[in-house]
Amino acid sequence: MGLDNRHALVTGAGSGIGSAIARALSRAGARTSLLGRSEARLEALAQDLGDSAQVVVADVTDRPVLGSAVQQLVDQYGPVEVLVNNAGGALSSPLDRTDDQDWDQMISVNLTSLFNVTRLLVPGMKSVGYGRIVTIASTAGITGHPYITAYCAAKHGAVGFTRALALELAGSGITVNAVCPGFTETPLLERSIDNIVAKTGRDAAVARAELACNNPQGRFIQPEEVASCVVWLCSAAAKSISGQALAIDGGETAG
Repeated sequence: MGLDNRHALVTGAGSGIGSAIARALSRAGARTSLLGRSEARLEALAQDLGDSAQVVVADVTDRPVLGSAVQQLVDQYGPVEVLVNNAGGALSSPLDRTDDQDWDQMISVNLTSLFNVTRLLVPGMKSVGYGRIVTIASTAGITGHPYITAYCAAKHGAVGFTRALALELAGSGITVNAVCPGFTETPLLERSIDNIVAKTGRDAAVARAELACNNPQGRFIQPEEVASCVVWLCSAAAKSISGQALAIDGGETAG
């Protein structure tokens, strides 16, 4: 599943799933560009990955800054051939306690950001006749969950974005897919558990166990599992796979 010398860009690369994906793409031979807001985390990861890694400090919701940063990257290192839209975030609250700012934040970081980044890079992919676009969505993009209506709406939108764009680009050598993990062992999960503890007073271990039960296998997904799926989707072996939302969830969405 080699990606020798392909230029890959991973958003939200500084930690969690994004970091695991960046490492996996680098191992597969890609020249990996790391985009995120924390320069310190990105630089630390780039140092681990070696000379083939580049750091891009930008917020995927800030169009002017993002556009300038991506243009500089492409000018220096060439068109991005592999894009992993990983940046995102989650908030939970009942709908009647979800304010305008919460709603707008969830849509902006989980859905509008896909538009912001992808439209900048598709022309370069078309110019070389090759591209792989993978969006990290969620099981919340396949089914509903209580108390995360805004997040579910955004992730369902991400899956719709994926399917529509896959058809639009089908004849151009570009595939477009989404990966939909269940609860994954990341800093985001830890923040979710802390939020549950703060709101309910439940013990953290109890909260963890309850979340793990969403997976029929009774465990959390590991970031490396998501990364392995992404690398496969980006490889030549997956050239016929496009417009799909692949659940990595131990069977959570099977019923």
